[in-house]
Amino acid sequence: MSKPSPKLSPEAAALLELRGMGALADKMGFELLELSAEHSVASMPVLGNTQPLGYVHGGAYVVLAESLGSFSANVWAHTLGKVAVGIEVNASHSRSATEGLVTATCKALQLGRSLTIHEIVCVDDEGRRLSTIRITNFLKDKK
Repeated sequence: MSKPSPKLSPEAAALLELRGMGALADKMGFELLELSAEHSVASMPVLGNTQPLGYVHGGAYVVLAESLGSFSANVWAHTLGKVAVGIEVNASHSRSATEGLVTATCKALQLGRSLTIHEIVCVDDEGRRLSTIRITNFLKDKK
């Protein structure tokens, strides 16, 4: 049985066709579930993304969140003829996962002409918050 296609805004579909998700997303096992400038969802397996104690590595949460926030920001930037580049990211880890999936939900806090701000919340299979990440992207002209 094949996995369902992600729910994509028309702008997101065009951008993914043009760029894809990237090698790091593939290596970490990301599965994109939804993508738009305003709201996006992706998951990653715990297995393969842990530190030596068996917990999800804090950096893995950040990579998942920063990737999702950057994808969303670039969907917005693409509509303006620009590209989004990350200029700040911060994370607060509040719990650890040791099995299953981590699901990240990204919500736009600000979609401007020069900056975007997205908040990403990572949860475990039981819906418990694991990490809260915020990313700011600068929108610059395409070269």
